[in-house]
Amino acid sequence: MYPGTFDPITRGHEDLVRRCARMFDNVVVAIAASPRKQPLLSLEERVALVEVVLADIPNVSVTGYSGLTIDFARYNNLGAIVRGLRAVSDFEFEFQLATMNRHLAEDIETVFLTPTEQFNFVSSSLVREIAEHGGDVSKFVHPHVEACLQSAFAARH
Repeated sequence: MYPGTFDPITRGHEDLVRRCARMFDNVVVAIAASPRKQPLLSLEERVALVEVVLADIPNVSVTGYSGLTIDFARYNNLGAIVRGLRAVSDFEFEFQLATMNRHLAEDIETVFLTPTEQFNFVSSSLVREIAEHGGDVSKFVHPHVEACLQSAFAARH
């Protein structure tokens, strides 16, 4: 499984999913409700966007969830959690999370992937900030995502 908030899904996320789909027979993109992060887009909107962006990959499914990621993985018999590491600064948190997950479910592995170089600086929060101020995010997100962001910010102003 590849879990995340995906608020919104970026080309970096998409790249990791496409690479995972070559490595694993089936990949579940699990979109966390994450109410504490106060996402811009609703869970339903994020699921729909990810489905559109990844529609051409036959061995990928998309679902929303709430609660602990490790519980979702265990309940759905998923043997690996894939996490992206953009920079050294991500490593400490991700390492801590992977170690805790191993304590909670030692049969579920965490796999770290680094992004393709052209996406290693792209994050959902940066994309949201650029879009909020009317900047061009077309290089960082799928056109459908770009349109959704423009709509979301237009409705706020």
